[in-house]
Amino acid sequence: MTLALLYSPAGTALPESEAAQLTTELDAALRAAGASSVVRLASVPVHAGAAAADTSPDSVNRLRELVRQARGAGEQLLICPDNLVAHPSLLWMLATEPAGRSTVLVMADAAGDLKEDRGRIVPATPGSGTTRFLGAMCVAPADLPLLEKVADRPDLLAALLDDGLVPIATRPRTLRAQQVRTPDELASARTAVAAVDEDAARLRLAVKEQDDFFTTYAVSSWSPIVTKAAARLSLSPTAVTGLSVLFAGAAALAFWQASRPLMILGGILLYLGFVLDCVDGQLARYTRNFDAFGGWLDTMADRAKEYAVYAGLAAGAERIGLPYAWPLAIAAIVLQTARHMTDTWYGALHDEAAARPVQQATAGVGARLTAASVAAQSQRGSLIYWGKKIVVFPIGERWALMSVLAAFTNGRVALAAVVGFGLLAAGYTLALRSLRALSMRVSVLHTVDTMRHRDDGPLVRAVLSRVGAGRPLALAALFTGYALTTVLVFLTLDPSRYAWLLALVAVPVVLCGFPARTRHGGALDWLVPAALRAAEYLIVVAVGLYGSVPPAVVFVLLFALALRHYDLTARMEKGAPASGAGGATLGWDGRVLLLVLAALLGYATAGTAVLAALVFAAFAATATRDWRASRSH
Repeated sequence: MTLALLYSPAGTALPESEAAQLTTELDAALRAAGASSVVRLASVPVHAGAAAADTSPDSVNRLRELVRQARGAGEQLLICPDNLVAHPSLLWMLATEPAGRSTVLVMADAAGDLKEDRGRIVPATPGSGTTRFLGAMCVAPADLPLLEKVADRPDLLAALLDDGLVPIATRPRTLRAQQVRTPDELASARTAVAAVDEDAARLRLAVKEQDDFFTTYAVSSWSPIVTKAAARLSLSPTAVTGLSVLFAGAAALAFWQASRPLMILGGILLYLGFVLDCVDGQLARYTRNFDAFGGWLDTMADRAKEYAVYAGLAAGAERIGLPYAWPLAIAAIVLQTARHMTDTWYGALHDEAAARPVQQATAGVGARLTAASVAAQSQRGSLIYWGKKIVVFPIGERWALMSVLAAFTNGRVALAAVVGFGLLAAGYTLALRSLRALSMRVSVLHTVDTMRHRDDGPLVRAVLSRVGAGRPLALAALFTGYALTTVLVFLTLDPSRYAWLLALVAVPVVLCGFPARTRHGGALDWLVPAALRAAEYLIVVAVGLYGSVPPAVVFVLLFALALRHYDLTARMEKGAPASGAGGATLGWDGRVLLLVLAALLGYATAGTAVLAALVFAAFAATATRDWRASRSH
């Protein structure tokens, strides 16, 4: 629910009749955006020109009373100036931010006093402004205490930003919005609004503005047609996600059969499944039909579909007698999962840095890389812009590569390409992001439940972490190096002669557990979750090599673990409620030790299969429970 505040900015000189008509229109637009009630306050010092607004004790008290009313009702507060001429959809967009975060209405302006960074609004230093505030914002329930605190400031938005609020930017793009102060401005703004087909503009707005190369030109160029059709059929975004899973599953089955006609069909189905994967998000943005579970499901489905296709390609290659396909699929799932973990935490780190720009270094390699990245992003459509997009090997490019290579070659070639390009992308992104992270001078992992996102089990949580010693990243990196060394030894030498390598796994497990409770505040500690994931997955591979576990069984366990770890990060990214998954019975430490013990006792295959079943069952139970809970709300 939403409580709306309609205020009068200082300096407006509209005739009474026109001002009254505009107020009536805005009242209707706010209610259409979901406002349960609309309250008028004569003058609120929201932003530009606020110095002339009423900041008397009575005005401040009225504002604070309204904020407390919203807090008591658990509502967000939608604040709008009564001189805003805009498409009603923009107020609707403000009130329906997908993750329930605070958002502000802005437009690009080189002379603006604000700056947009990764879709967030931050204060601008003199001469660096890129954005102008349009007077309207929606304050999320979690941020209302901060608004109440700064209610007596002469510039509310500036005070909120200074106190740490980093709101989402809502931009009109193809829609129109303008604050008007004279009759001429009012007439001009109404003409601009009337000249735009609001529904068509909203449909285009549903397409991500800065997507990847393949998605931009091979999908988003026509996917709005599918989005519009889905809306007319009253399909939900979750239903479209389900259809995309069916297409990707059918592609995996076609790849498994491995005949040329079915490989071509599989490539086509994989492409269409990716189109539907884009459509579900576009449909959610077009219809403003968001929920935390749906966002979580979309993220989980993306990973499950991709990894199911890896399995289909490997099984098909094995079917026609091509060796090494399953090892390539295993390498691909380990690599992509570790990469996605770094993507998640680097994104969180970048958002944290955006909220604290004064702490960032202004010189050095990292600062120069940041400046170069910003410059490249500003050259939209250029070769350097698209090169920067392609080199990270995003999902669109991965799916396009698999579709084409599977259709015209075989599953082994497709998987080898995914691994090869993935390794290049991983090296590029890890090196550059690490250098940029050092210049940001912020940390992020300590701002959440650290042990939850490390996926620590009872052994680490209750026993080892009490030591509280050691550097988290250094020890996690050593564990990854140990695990990789073990895999390489088992690949090149007789594993039965090196059982002691598996037995020694207890040493890095214990060492990595010691600093679990310490503050993960180092500039590169955001890499700890990815390092622990890589170490655990490599130990699974080592056990498979040591115990001659069928590669398909190893892959299934890695698939189950990947879903579990994506669950942890997706809940954070999508604002979904935390589940009991974070306090699971084993944790990475328990799983590693039990799996190694099973292998040393001669039950590597059984241990791998049983552990996979347990992880899958725990994930499915949690997902089912949360889905039921989301349906009941």
